[in-house]
Amino acid sequence: MRAQVLSLREKEYVEAARALGAQAGRIMVRHILPNSLTAIVVVATLQFAQVIVTEAALSFLGLGVPLDTPSWGGMLNDGQSYLGSAWWVATLPGVAISLTVLSVNLMGDWLGDLLNPRLRR
Repeated sequence: MRAQVLSLREKEYVEAARALGAQAGRIMVRHILPNSLTAIVVVATLQFAQVIVTEAALSFLGLGVPLDTPSWGGMLNDGQSYLGSAWWVATLPGVAISLTVLSVNLMGDWLGDLLNPRLRR
């Protein structure tokens, strides 16, 4: 994000706004933030998906949330012993994790395309 803002800071339209006497806050809100919004959204959704997977992995290993708190990783761990007789006990939380992470990533990609100023008509 920092590299994105530093590269946008050197663009001609920012220099032109500075030459016309625009304050730093106005340049940030009117020029730099809209052009970096796409990167912010994409990085935020990727991080959100990574947090979901990390929490599920830690809970599966018993290092996450307390055992009395329901979580998908805890459900996977509990269903591990029933794979031979009731496979859906462990499979459905795994499918839920996969679908949620996929949905968050697709939504972030869609929002990134929607907010990209280079793709606007």
